[in-house]
Amino acid sequence: MSRRVRVPATDDLFRPTAVPDQPAEEAAPTASDVVELPTTLPTTQPAPAEKPATGRTASGRVRHDEKMTVYVTSDELLDLEHARLELRRHHGVAADRGRIVRAAIAMALADLDAHGADSTLVRRLTEA
Repeated sequence: MSRRVRVPATDDLFRPTAVPDQPAEEAAPTASDVVELPTTLPTTQPAPAEKPATGRTASGRVRHDEKMTVYVTSDELLDLEHARLELRRHHGVAADRGRIVRAAIAMALADLDAHGADSTLVRRLTEA
């Protein structure tokens, strides 16, 4: 007995799995069977969502090439974790801490762009 493995031929791999109802000569498509497909997409597609006027959005779930280390107190970390659980429990949003922080940064920068010196970020940083 040979130890060589028999590999199936292409005819075995690509054989038809259903028995045609018509003989092979009649099964070939004719010019009347050919259907023209449209070359353009229908115009009923919704328009892409508009970006906010400020142009600042959180990056969301994408690969991030840059890294930044932020040190927080244990209370701030617990508050962030409570916010994550609150989002998941009551709002159905499953977000990790990094995604929440990126969204908060985007909100703070958008507020700074829109309100300048009257922004919440300026007020909080001048109070500290």
